[in-house]
Amino acid sequence: MSERAIGIFDSGVGGLTVLKEIGRQLPGEALVYLGDTARVPYGTKSPATVLRYALEAAAFLVRQQVKMLVVACNTASSVALEELEQRFSLPVVGVIEPGAERAVALTRSRRVGVIGTEGTVKSGAYSRAIQARDPQIAVTSVACPLFVPLAEEGWAGHPVAREIAAEYLASLIDHRVDTLVLGCTHYPLLKPVLHQVLGPAVELVDSAEETARLVATLLDSLHLRRQGPPLPSRYFVTDVPTRFERVGGEFLGAPLAGVEQVMID
Repeated sequence: MSERAIGIFDSGVGGLTVLKEIGRQLPGEALVYLGDTARVPYGTKSPATVLRYALEAAAFLVRQQVKMLVVACNTASSVALEELEQRFSLPVVGVIEPGAERAVALTRSRRVGVIGTEGTVKSGAYSRAIQARDPQIAVTSVACPLFVPLAEEGWAGHPVAREIAAEYLASLIDHRVDTLVLGCTHYPLLKPVLHQVLGPAVELVDSAEETARLVATLLDSLHLRRQGPPLPSRYFVTDVPTRFERVGGEFLGAPLAGVEQVMID
């Protein structure tokens, strides 16, 4: 069982930040990634639609004989995690709980900001997860839909990214948050501009890093960690892979090829 791969899925390329971090923290693990690029983005879809997509993506990865599912999508994590845990008899990890846990540990003023897609923000999943741990924490959430295309088009360092970030983050500055949860897997690519706008005193919580830590902890507790040399990752998408390979290579910092197109519905 420990030799099986970890299955990771997202609506597109954003979840590659989670795959990259898992690969960094757990270099001996085999990784299988599914990007549901034919139906991206999930963030603007209804909860019922996102749930259906997530179940189909998970079922595909289960057919690849994975030992664990990682839902590397904040929107899917916010609406589908419980159903996935009930449907599949293997460990399922989302990105919201690890991020919330870290935010609670870091905040000093008990004022936390959350940025994400419209779907994630509307779900209130981060607010619930944070306040379940500490009801005294004030959570301010802001939808930042333009951050995804900025990250995907390689514009994270462009002046327009700073202007957009300043507009989105104004209410968080007004609320004097000292901790900001990056509630979308694309957003780690925008860390430099977020630091510029918010200043160095605001802690940024990268859910990819925290999710990888949780994956490592669970693998150890279940005696599922693979011991051996690194194996190449496998990549699947639901639309033609050309754009995924180009943008995904930028996310990973290395060429990405050999991506396979599949049908999952």
